[in-house]
Amino acid sequence: MMAVTGQDRLAQDFVAFAVRSGVLRFGEFKTKAGRLSPYFFNAGLFDDGEKLGQLAQFYAQRILASGVQFDMLFGPAYKGIPLAAAVAIELARLGRNVPYAYNRKEAKDHGEGGTLVGAPVRGKVLIVDDVMSAGTAARESIALIQAAGATPHAVAIALDRQEKATENGQDVPWSAVQYVREKLGLQVCAIARLADLLLYLEQHAGDDLGQYHAKVVAYRDRYGAG
Repeated sequence: MMAVTGQDRLAQDFVAFAVRSGVLRFGEFKTKAGRLSPYFFNAGLFDDGEKLGQLAQFYAQRILASGVQFDMLFGPAYKGIPLAAAVAIELARLGRNVPYAYNRKEAKDHGEGGTLVGAPVRGKVLIVDDVMSAGTAARESIALIQAAGATPHAVAIALDRQEKATENGQDVPWSAVQYVREKLGLQVCAIARLADLLLYLEQHAGDDLGQYHAKVVAYRDRYGAG
């Protein structure tokens, strides 16, 4: 059995929290790409104040530990909006007070107008989202941030699935995270990765969760990237 290092501790604590909260589930789930996955991560189920607060703590700790440089946070509509707000609150609690903004899906034609809400988008921007499956949300956020005259610099996500993305219905050799890093030039920091999930399952070989380890390994062997 692999030993858990200090570097992995945050990821292991996060996986345990996601399982405990019912956000990370095991079974058989159909992904957007049409794959049958043995696990499913639904950040929308961080759906009360306590869970959202704990989630923000994990994000903030990972962001600060990563050393990524940023001047503000940006939350892509819709899931990214509460994430950016909650992470901004937690960062401020930890002594790193930064502004945040988010976008609307539909432009507003009255009041302040436009698609961007919150603080003026400027400087180096850290995009906060849940997961990346194709990098589409990241590309949309990048376009909005650049149009505002700011620099999209990095993305923070909860879970890196480390699996091949799809384009036009076909698997490609790289993951969405790899695409964002290598093709779009943004740093990506994830609270946990598929490798951390596998380690967690390995350490629970003696209980009900252990039965899913082989299935997740098989899924990684077929679709893994990154």
